Amino acid sequence: MAESTAKLQRKMDSAADLKSVVRTMKAMAAANISQYENAVLSLDDYYHTVELGLMAYFRQIAANTSKQNKVAQFSSLSKPRKHENKIGIIVFGSDQGLVGQFNDRLLAFLNKKLADLPTQRLFFAVGERIETQLEQQQLPLGRSFVLPSSIDAITALVTDLLIEIEQYRATGQLHEVYLFFNRTVAKAHYEPHFQRILPLDNQWQETLMAKPWPTVNLPQLLVNKSQTFSALIGEYIFSSVFRACTESLASENASRLLAMQRAEKNIEELQEQMYRHFHRQRQSAIDEELADLIGGFEALLAS
Repeated sequence: MAESTAKLQRKMDSAADLKSVVRTMKAMAAANISQYENAVLSLDDYYHTVELGLMAYFRQIAANTSKQNKVAQFSSLSKPRKHENKIGIIVFGSDQGLVGQFNDRLLAFLNKKLADLPTQRLFFAVGERIETQLEQQQLPLGRSFVLPSSIDAITALVTDLLIEIEQYRATGQLHEVYLFFNRTVAKAHYEPHFQRILPLDNQWQETLMAKPWPTVNLPQLLVNKSQTFSALIGEYIFSSVFRACTESLASENASRLLAMQRAEKNIEELQEQMYRHFHRQRQSAIDEELADLIGGFEALLAS
């Protein structure tokens, strides 16, 4: 009985240590969510500003030039390639575990959307765990990337991604590029999302121009048009990928926070069960000892 009680005590001590680790990871995830979500909010404002700049450019072009000249302004970004239907898919997953269904939900969403996309595909995994799962599905993989561990490191990742994509596009190996990632929603939850970032063609321009201008005053360009357009396009693509990465990191920490909350609850329930069992074992041991004492005392009286 003493050995059984000792084993229970060791299990309770281990559960307490594990709970301490879970609480630490929960606190870290909560802190990371805050900084990444703040970054996402800032990026939303910047992204909106870049979109307004592009809308201003196209409105100015529409007012001053014919449709043919307008299309020529950005045809170099959307001109047909050798492999018109081959697409690149950048998937933002996780490098670390304890994230619940983070990668599984994203992959399920990806597989569902693939039915509507061209069959010639090349995948770029961002995160070791998502790379492993893509390999298990035997999907064609290009270069893989490691997720940044802080906001400051996102810029380097985005730069490497864009350089890699541009090399494929420059040699005519890719035409369209899609981003697949999780993004945060209310109450520290997340949902899968995808975005088409290339090519910047008529479809993209029409979608952009369908958005209303926020004021009654129409914009005017006061600087060189080609330089303005080139700068805006660069910022548009860069901020799109940067925002996707930041939202994915915020979602990863949200998923980890939820996983740690569930783990903490399970540990507390297990601790409660072990405490009850431990106290029953102790009470049983005490009852047996009292029974032995009473039995011995009665035997002495009888003698």
